[in-house]
Amino acid sequence: MTETNRAQAIAEAVGRGMYERDHCAIAHGIELVAIAPGYARMTMTVRKDMVNGHDICHGGMTFTLADTAFAYACNAGNEVTVAAACNIVFPAPAKLGDVLTAECREVHKRGRAGVYDTTVTNQEGAVIGVFRGQSMRIQGEVVAV
Repeated sequence: MTETNRAQAIAEAVGRGMYERDHCAIAHGIELVAIAPGYARMTMTVRKDMVNGHDICHGGMTFTLADTAFAYACNAGNEVTVAAACNIVFPAPAKLGDVLTAECREVHKRGRAGVYDTTVTNQEGAVIGVFRGQSMRIQGEVVAV
């Protein structure tokens, strides 16, 4: 097995292992679509219980989707990693029934710290959220491999 194939197999094992325990993602209908070293893509359909008083998707829900993709991307190497800081910008609103996709990519990783960018789009490709997360690796492995 090549090193690339091994890294991909580990990322997939991490994705399965994290998702089994990810009660937040499951409760919000967030699905893991793809995972690779330093990368994750997740989707979520905006439900009625996610819409705020302005009849648009609550920003916290968009943040949750982006943050979840960030978590999977930065843990894909099977080193337990948590958020140290993150922020989001909302260029456009999401609406009831929209299918949102969060795509997260590693931008920089050095030592225990990393930087990841996540873009959230709707089914038409409109950018709904732009998220940047800073990660910090702590002790342990996500799954036994």
